[in-house]
Amino acid sequence: MSRIDRRFAELEAAGRTGLIPFVTAGDPLPEHVAALMHALVAAGADVIELGVPFSDPMADGPVIQHASERAIANGVGLDDVLRAVAEFRSRDGDTPVVLMGYLNPVEIYGYARFAQAAVRAGVDGVLLVDCPLEEAAVLQALRDAGLRQIMLAAPTTAPARMAQLCEAAEGFLYYVSFAGITGATHLDIEDIAMRVADIRVRARAPVAVGFGIRDAASAQAIAGFADAVVIGSALVDRLAGAADAADMVERARVFLAPIRAALDAHRKQQG
Repeated sequence: MSRIDRRFAELEAAGRTGLIPFVTAGDPLPEHVAALMHALVAAGADVIELGVPFSDPMADGPVIQHASERAIANGVGLDDVLRAVAEFRSRDGDTPVVLMGYLNPVEIYGYARFAQAAVRAGVDGVLLVDCPLEEAAVLQALRDAGLRQIMLAAPTTAPARMAQLCEAAEGFLYYVSFAGITGATHLDIEDIAMRVADIRVRARAPVAVGFGIRDAASAQAIAGFADAVVIGSALVDRLAGAADAADMVERARVFLAPIRAALDAHRKQQG
């Protein structure tokens, strides 16, 4: 059982909604990525989604685009991301880490080489936005190495394709809450709840909901029907400009801890 599968099994057994924060590796402080990851876990993260900086992040809004630009300007590349994960693993052998990014850096690195390096560093899964289900064969080397390929589904996904995604899902299925880019603020909770309920009945893996979740209130609203919530742009925005490692860690704690508390309060209310 992978760390991702084990963590979601633990969440289900405890009746908890998972919290998956997203941060861009190398932003705001390239030398303190592992410290940020540990801070996220201390504040209540169940899985960490670590963004691989890329020059053309097409699914991301301005906040994450700028974070990628800052990280790239600081010289952060895929090798640096893997080193940060390995450093994190030296103290945390349990928290799942999913690399989120785009196909180009992995293709340049070499699929088999990347798979071996990622597993060696302690990566558990990959979410490559521009590698759809129909092209997933190119990632076979990653799956063979034990990495989970996280699939994306959206409100615009056709029923037949949604059935294929539900069948192929591993680790967790990431449901994009609306048709748009990261960082937007409009959420139709009723519509999301209906769609996620249908997906959860059919999916072979847990369902995490992301895009548009910005604070404790929006996370708690999603907690009523999702296995996990993903929060990225609002966190990345809060971290931007941190003066030093202590400031960065404190910003992460102050932002994430109330969201964790809101998710746990929802569980108590339901119980």
